[in-house]
Amino acid sequence: MRHNKKFNHLGRKSAHRNAMLANMCISLIMSPNKRIFTTVAKAKALKKVVEPLITKSKEDTTHSRRLVFQDLQINSDKSKAAVTELFQNISQKVADRPGGYTRIIKTGNRLGDNAAMCFIELVDYNENMLKEKKTAAKGRTRRSSTSKKAASTAKAEVVEAAPESLPVVDEATSEAPVAEEKPKTKE
Repeated sequence: MRHNKKFNHLGRKSAHRNAMLANMCISLIMSPNKRIFTTVAKAKALKKVVEPLITKSKEDTTHSRRLVFQDLQINSDKSKAAVTELFQNISQKVADRPGGYTRIIKTGNRLGDNAAMCFIELVDYNENMLKEKKTAAKGRTRRSSTSKKAASTAKAEVVEAAPESLPVVDEATSEAPVAEEKPKTKE
């Protein structure tokens, strides 16, 4: 039986798998656009490794730096640069985010072996997605009368914008406007 065995071994021994995931973490952190191209299985395994590291980087203490460096210690020069990048730049950008620092975007299958491929990227570094998020950030309600509210507010704005010298005619109550008579002049 395989109760509680949800770990993806990725077809590798544990030392090889840990080294590969640490190397992928460093590649993701050090890439200029904070995005790498890999298979979906590796991206899902990487997500479980890199997100706790980013959470630890929010608290800039010696202890948290040592914990992160312990997980990334493959090539010490690259690891030191990655830890510095993580604690100085990335942690500042994700400071207000409570989790979910990475995004997996599937791109289709690889031609050679038909493996499912994807991008894994840091969420706060994709400028295109941030622009779409800001434009679609209006809150939605479950009420169906949103169009009625919009029409009534637009009508109220028109009434407020009307000059005081002209009489305000309500379109809902009057069907046709009444023509005003001109004052008679002596001939």
